[in-house]
Amino acid sequence: MSDNCIFCKIVAGEIPARVVYQDDLVVAFEDLNPQAPHHLLLVPRKHIRTTLDLTTADNELIGHIYQVAGKIAHDLGFAEDGFRVVNNCNEGAGQSVWHIHFHLLGGRDLTWPPG
Repeated sequence: MSDNCIFCKIVAGEIPARVVYQDDLVVAFEDLNPQAPHHLLLVPRKHIRTTLDLTTADNELIGHIYQVAGKIAHDLGFAEDGFRVVNNCNEGAGQSVWHIHFHLLGGRDLTWPPG
């Protein structure tokens, strides 16, 4: 845990969030500024600063996050219509919290490229 990381504080229960899923590896909660009818953040309990800081030891964790994304999409009823999982790495890509996280978006048509 990083002492000043907002996501670490949410994961630890020190800051409230609308949690929709949690297990030993990941916590998923509603985004405060949703960009779709369903917009959740999937955050590993382990503090990893960016995608570039992942190691082979994290392979199982990342696979688990994608499985959780599918489970949540199914449980909330938007899996069949389609969804997107997004990870931003570094400031130029839009990362604003320095704890790796994945946006799960669904419930509307998601165009490509985004914008």
